[in-house]
Amino acid sequence: MDMGEPVKIVDLAKDMISLSGLEPDKDIKLEYTGLRPGEKLFEELLTAEEGTVATKNSKIFQAILKDQDPAILRPQLEKLIACKDNNLCITMLQELIPTYNPNHF
Repeated sequence: MDMGEPVKIVDLAKDMISLSGLEPDKDIKLEYTGLRPGEKLFEELLTAEEGTVATKNSKIFQAILKDQDPAILRPQLEKLIACKDNNLCITMLQELIPTYNPNHF
């Protein structure tokens, strides 16, 4: 879906506080906690390689996904599920998803 322009969470928080009849940083303190492990600054739903196709609605798109062979994918996923080492799990994910780039290490 075309969601329009990104909105900063801090702006959204300030708007919600103001719409409630209060004043940001006076009535309600804004607290900045930073990113947590695995948290992203933005959400990428589709990579450029996957692509999209237009639908009748100009704000809705259909993803073009490659078919995956379950006979190949299933054992890889089972190994990933059983993985106990974080670094090895990251490496396995990068092999499964070449565009995967972890940002929390």
